[in-house]
Amino acid sequence: MLFSRVFAMPNSDTFSLPPVAALLDRWGIPAGGALIVDPFARNSDRATLTNDLNPATSAQFHMEAADFLDMLIEENVQAGIVLFDPPYSPRQIAECYQQVGKHCGTRDTQNARLYKVVKDKLDAILRLGGFAVCCGWNSMGMGLNRGYELREVLLVPHGAAHNDTIVTVEIKKVSTG
Repeated sequence: MLFSRVFAMPNSDTFSLPPVAALLDRWGIPAGGALIVDPFARNSDRATLTNDLNPATSAQFHMEAADFLDMLIEENVQAGIVLFDPPYSPRQIAECYQQVGKHCGTRDTQNARLYKVVKDKLDAILRLGGFAVCCGWNSMGMGLNRGYELREVLLVPHGAAHNDTIVTVEIKKVSTG
């Protein structure tokens, strides 16, 4: 398992941070021929199928992340790589909803609930041997309970009082679906 810590100035477009971009490049993302799914893509072009709630982004779809993944599950999509870069805090979730004029209640800002729902659905579309890249303020990733093996952890400190961005890369070893 590879572990590294590389400083970068903060940026809400996680995949544009130089150390994160280098990690994605190292893992071949985007990968020729591999189907890559990103339910929180914003303006990133790293994935084959992109979604973001905000229609002002360049994502292909503009749906709730869980609804987007339900659509892919219904279509029997099997991804080789999934990207998980959601809003990191309840405040960020609320801001995302407000940007598109949606009401945001207490249930909507429960990031632990959002993370579980979306990760379960990402797990359902990721093929065995596929990779999951998870970003956030913790290193949980997809987790052992879903049958994943940790391959890399990247800490990206941003200085001052900013939280580090933590990126995990895992391989799906067991099918839980």
